Amino acid sequence: MTKPSFTAAASTLGLALALSPVADLQAAELKVLAGGSMTDSLREIGAQFERSSGHKLVFVFAGTPELIRQATSGAPFDLGVVPVDVMKDAAARATFAAGPMTDVSRVGYGVAFKSGAAKPDVGTPEAMKAALLKAQSVTLYSESAAGAYVIKTFERLGIGEAMKAKIKPQPPGQIAAAVANGDAELAVFLTNLLIAPGVELAGPFPAELQNELVFVGAVAANSKDAEAAKAFIAYLKTPDAVAVFKAKGVSPG
Repeated sequence: MTKPSFTAAASTLGLALALSPVADLQAAELKVLAGGSMTDSLREIGAQFERSSGHKLVFVFAGTPELIRQATSGAPFDLGVVPVDVMKDAAARATFAAGPMTDVSRVGYGVAFKSGAAKPDVGTPEAMKAALLKAQSVTLYSESAAGAYVIKTFERLGIGEAMKAKIKPQPPGQIAAAVANGDAELAVFLTNLLIAPGVELAGPFPAELQNELVFVGAVAANSKDAEAAKAFIAYLKTPDAVAVFKAKGVSPG
């Protein structure tokens, strides 16, 4: 190759490198620990973020006890979008960066029944108690902060022991389906997971029993891609993300 042609080739190569997409050079793969009850919302929002940022998200969805185990296992991760109960565990909280967390979303509790069946009255604590005692079976996700709250509610109503034999645990994504398929008479859980074909919402918990499960976002203390992790948490507050949360029955912020 002559010197002029060599110079031209080098210039062409340099131009090609200079024009390479910035996202390709800076793209990160982020491991995200996330509450299982947010699966539908975060998958959709995550896909939007990936398209707009060039980053890739790898979600690990689980209930609170498993999220605590994951966070404290020593395995690397980049951020969490988790129930605030995870952060109440000192060992788990220590694996996240110091400083304030970001409130991402919140959702309350309700009772669902099979479409076409008689609608149970859950408008007052006494009515809800009677409906639960009358039901042959109920389903919920017991290995989670939300499941723990539901069971605590049974105890507050004085029916904790009576309900134990009626509980048919299901993973979050199968709770509504279990009622629609007739595997359980009632679903008692977070309302965003009670929106599905074949089921209807009897109502939210009465005000005296209602609570909201809050999900928070935080960057892992040892993340190698902390800026990208922060960018995803910030994206969860954008209008596009808020629209997804609302469409999925979740209150943003």
